[in-house]
Amino acid sequence: MKTMFLFLLFISISVSGQNKCELTVDAKTGKPMLLGLTKTVDFQDSNFYQWFNSEYTKYKPDSATVEFLRDNLKGKNILIIMGTWCSDSRREVPRFVKILDAAGFPETEYKIITVDRKKKAPGFDPDSLNIELVPTFIVYENGKEIGRIIETPIETLEIDLKNILVKKEK
Repeated sequence: MKTMFLFLLFISISVSGQNKCELTVDAKTGKPMLLGLTKTVDFQDSNFYQWFNSEYTKYKPDSATVEFLRDNLKGKNILIIMGTWCSDSRREVPRFVKILDAAGFPETEYKIITVDRKKKAPGFDPDSLNIELVPTFIVYENGKEIGRIIETPIETLEIDLKNILVKKEK
């Protein structure tokens, strides 16, 4: 039942043609934050582009691992849960997006949901996915979760992602 719910959630997010994120204010800091289904282009807003572009540009993914990902991410979907207020999210999400871009993984195959400090966003229930820390990167195949990276990688993002895919093959 939970797997079917997750699959339906991902499909409903996928078929939504418009961007659903909203710009709001973090009550704790008074700074702008995004909430909801977000596209990478939304990080080019003047409130976010500096940290996003800086991390994206300076990160150098391991090319051999990226080649593995290029061949093995086919048929997968990825859900990224992050907070624009969170330093781990501001560091890891641009790096993860760069890895996906380098591997030729299309943005149509991954979704980014930006959440508030309670891990909530319009139309998103963090409890349904057991989200406690952000960022959380969840990899799906055929609507079923095959692995996740939570908050910070064990090795590097690309190696942790590779390990999820290798573990699935066993």
